[in-house]
Amino acid sequence: MAEASQPHAEWDGFGFQTRQVHAGEVEDLTHGSRITPVHLSAAYRFASFQEATDRFAGADLGHLYSRNLNPTNQVAERRLASLEGGSGAIVVGSGQAAITTALLALAGTGERIVSTASIYSGTRVLFDRTFARMGVTVEYVWDPDDEAEWDALIRPETKAIFTETLPNPKNDIVDIAAVARVAKRHGIPLVVDNTIATPFLIRPIEQGADIVVHSATKFLSGHGANLAGAVVDGGTFDWVASDRSYPAITETPITSYASYVDAFGPRAFEFSLRFGIANDTGPALSPLNGFLLQQGMETLSVRMRQHLASARTIAEWLENHDAVESVDYAGLPSHPQHALALRDYDGLSGSVFAFTVRGGRDNAERFFDALRLFSRMTNIGDTRSMALHPATTTHLGFAQETRDRLGIGDGLVRLSIGLEDAEDLIADLDQALRKAI
Repeated sequence: MAEASQPHAEWDGFGFQTRQVHAGEVEDLTHGSRITPVHLSAAYRFASFQEATDRFAGADLGHLYSRNLNPTNQVAERRLASLEGGSGAIVVGSGQAAITTALLALAGTGERIVSTASIYSGTRVLFDRTFARMGVTVEYVWDPDDEAEWDALIRPETKAIFTETLPNPKNDIVDIAAVARVAKRHGIPLVVDNTIATPFLIRPIEQGADIVVHSATKFLSGHGANLAGAVVDGGTFDWVASDRSYPAITETPITSYASYVDAFGPRAFEFSLRFGIANDTGPALSPLNGFLLQQGMETLSVRMRQHLASARTIAEWLENHDAVESVDYAGLPSHPQHALALRDYDGLSGSVFAFTVRGGRDNAERFFDALRLFSRMTNIGDTRSMALHPATTTHLGFAQETRDRLGIGDGLVRLSIGLEDAEDLIADLDQALRKAI
């Protein structure tokens, strides 16, 4: 009798949908479990004195402690790295933890980061409040297409550029390839938040980014039951050749052992996080949450197609409604960035966008309270459709001048389009808009 073929172990060269189901998994030789088990173990036994030393030194990459490496989470990490086209990835407790971990590994006290101004409000609060208290200054570019504005802000102490593929809530998309050219000209890494687009729509590393971060709570998980974040190392930045100093990556962490660059090459940034700042600060992801993330990624492409199709249908309908002043969705021909949306997203600029109700805050409040199918809540990227009024929630603490400059008006409502029938969502929006005016 012929011996049975062994399952695939390497997934390079397979299609996106195949990799989202299989990449990163390891065959369970003990029980034959088809689904990755949830490894609820805080720590792991060492076979010998030498193995313990080697694991602490990073010479042996076996499991040591679940704060920096867990077998369940490892599957999710490998899968996401495959989908994003990165050299490796690390999962953490939330999207905010992912941004914090990635950027504080690059910049410290007295150093700077340059970011596009239109980013998720929570990220901006993180930068302006907590990063500022730690001595890291974040400066903002208001027109990402203006290279002179970038050049004016990038200084010798600038250690990274940060941006998002599809900013929330305005859907004012960023030309990642153009920003990557700026970063490369100045010799600094580009960090891109790809939460809303996901690797299904765009892979920033292919556009020139060096590091990708995710709030994996959102579309990657997709079911609203999980809280997770991730950092993907593109393996593309030459840390040694840069004229800026990145000691957390290039210096030897333990005397007589190699630096992360020497030991791990294109995965140097990932391992500098895993054994450095993520290990030190402890934003560990629970293995149960890692399991939920892995389960979510298995259906990413299927869900995204529905999200995107319904979002475009609803945006087109809203644009023609008498109670709607404007719609911020780059997939519409009327949007000033429509050409970029066509080039990079085939006209499908995500499923998180905003629109403005005529009549300002009072009418927006009446509309919001009249919704019955849309959930009135924060979060995005869920199977359920959600609505939020940014001016009185996510941007409540922003100065009026900043809100005005960001376009967060009193009538603005953010939508995250879920997986319900588009016709039912439109009916709910229509009845609520009719009550608002």
